[in-house]
Amino acid sequence: MTTPHFYPIGTPGHRWGDAERAAWRARQIVQRSYADDVVTALHALPEAFTIEHYGQLQAGTDTYPLLLAMTRDWNPALPTALVTGGVHGYETSGVHGALQFLRDHASDYAGRINLIVAPCVCPWGYERIQRWNHDAVDPNRSFRDGGQITESSALMAWIAARNDTLRVHLDLHETTDSDAHEFDPALASRDGRAWVPETIPDGFYVIGNSENPEPAFQRALIAAVEPITHIAPADAHGNLVGLPLQSPGVVWGESRSIGACAGFTDARFATTTEVYPDSPRTTPAQCNAAQVAAVRAGLDFALSSP
Repeated sequence: MTTPHFYPIGTPGHRWGDAERAAWRARQIVQRSYADDVVTALHALPEAFTIEHYGQLQAGTDTYPLLLAMTRDWNPALPTALVTGGVHGYETSGVHGALQFLRDHASDYAGRINLIVAPCVCPWGYERIQRWNHDAVDPNRSFRDGGQITESSALMAWIAARNDTLRVHLDLHETTDSDAHEFDPALASRDGRAWVPETIPDGFYVIGNSENPEPAFQRALIAAVEPITHIAPADAHGNLVGLPLQSPGVVWGESRSIGACAGFTDARFATTTEVYPDSPRTTPAQCNAAQVAAVRAGLDFALSSP
């Protein structure tokens, strides 16, 4: 008797080729609209922001404008912050939290810090509620060597061309149940290796850059989010997602070396936020609010630091 493979695409022990990627892509269905949810929201922002077209994504027959919002009255004497969301398109609160921050709170920082907010770095994945891009590549492992896919290279090139000195970079993510039943098995199958199930943390946490963790900065984000949604506890081994807990809700992880978005700049204060939307103890609105609180806390901490 043949034992079924743990994922419907692929052959045990063999990496995917073009046929497997095509079969995987055929399973992806458009479930929401980048144009309606993101593009329209950006163009509805107050005049305090300018909308920049920093690139164009061609994904099969689909074309997406890559857009960000930035402070219109830019002051080179002020510090600059970058906020990114939707690097994994399926992580909804990263996108909508960034948009909510722009709409409801960004004006509080006028004249204090320049803002660049790219709310949906991977629009193809956003529409299909998918972690990877059109070619089954993880965008959050592609921010290196100038950018390995359009989603990363376009943003990296635009930021590099401006030559701003970034003080803060907050990259907004989620950890979901679908990581365990869809995306982790798909990754193992794609790479031709065994799938080892992992525990999904229940709650909000942050991953600081191990290259420059800034512990007090990371703790400030946790303190700001704790009144909104619960903080993820460590597992039985004292870890979150396989990383040792440094303080409540805080772990260090490689960033620049693995091509994670939060590591592609030289920002002193950088982090990857993670919220758990599938918990019965939280709601989508609270997840969005948690992302907003983390952004605000990160900006406030950076502005108060020497």
